[in-house]
Amino acid sequence: MAGHTPKANGPMVPASSPSAHTGGDGASDNADAHRDFNPPFTVSAPQTQTVPFVLNSPHSGRIYPPAFLSASRLDALAIRRSEDSFVDEVFGGSPRLGAPLLQANFPRAYLDTNREPYELDPTMFHDALPPHANTRSVRVAGGLGTIARVVADSTEIYRSPLSYAEADHRIRTLYMPYHQTLSDLLEDTFRRFGCAVLLDCHSMPSMAGPMEDDLSGTRADIVLGDRYGISASPALTDAAERILRDLGYSVVRNTPYAGGFNTEHYGRPAQGLHALQIELNRALYMDEVRVTRSDGLKRLRHDMSEFVARLALMDRAFLAPTAPPGALSAE
Repeated sequence: MAGHTPKANGPMVPASSPSAHTGGDGASDNADAHRDFNPPFTVSAPQTQTVPFVLNSPHSGRIYPPAFLSASRLDALAIRRSEDSFVDEVFGGSPRLGAPLLQANFPRAYLDTNREPYELDPTMFHDALPPHANTRSVRVAGGLGTIARVVADSTEIYRSPLSYAEADHRIRTLYMPYHQTLSDLLEDTFRRFGCAVLLDCHSMPSMAGPMEDDLSGTRADIVLGDRYGISASPALTDAAERILRDLGYSVVRNTPYAGGFNTEHYGRPAQGLHALQIELNRALYMDEVRVTRSDGLKRLRHDMSEFVARLALMDRAFLAPTAPPGALSAE
């Protein structure tokens, strides 16, 4: 994959990311806006990591800078329609179980880390995009690139076009440090255990939206995405589905969500790195209209902790590398 290099015995690491602690070069007229996040993302780490799992909640951020809201045509509630609200809380018990949890504090509508670094829609900008920008992906066409043009119901976010410098600033100071941190967590996990599992945690509307394929009605409780068997060992996905069904949830695989950039990019099961996306039906734990927690959140949090605990008991032989170090390379 362009712009990324593989480690000989570990996960894919962004080759040119700024330090996760420095926040990049800070060159932007809107540099002060990022201070509102304070910090932009959080790692909740166990005292000692005891399982080869890293949990990631990239879309649960709910801090909206005033400057961003002023630039938007949406009100403070409507702009949250793309947010995976409270997913960080649902999986918040993971550090007690020995697994770190990385969560974004900036919102998905501001920057989406489950995209390539430069998936950008040229119609959003008043100046030209650089040649390395991916302007033709399906996600860009739908308005949901790295810098989203719309929220989940296809409503436009911005009042007027942005500058490319603003997009580049968000990517360099938020996206790249975020992925560097995620890569570091996975690499450290691999060194400790000889394998690593990324559980990429998301939520989905209980009913399909206008840009989605599953228009048949109410969705399953949970969708597991492993890129149709490409990003994770089949044994891992099988175990995850079995545990979730035992806990009383209806589960489907890869429909309508097979996994995004994170599962595609980090999932290298032959190298001992597995990535599984988990989509939770929002009706299980929240009021989707008011974007508030429901009574179901407490039970779901308990069950997701139980899920992680049981999944950690699976035979790690199924997670070990099956190819010699360096046998596979980045696309």
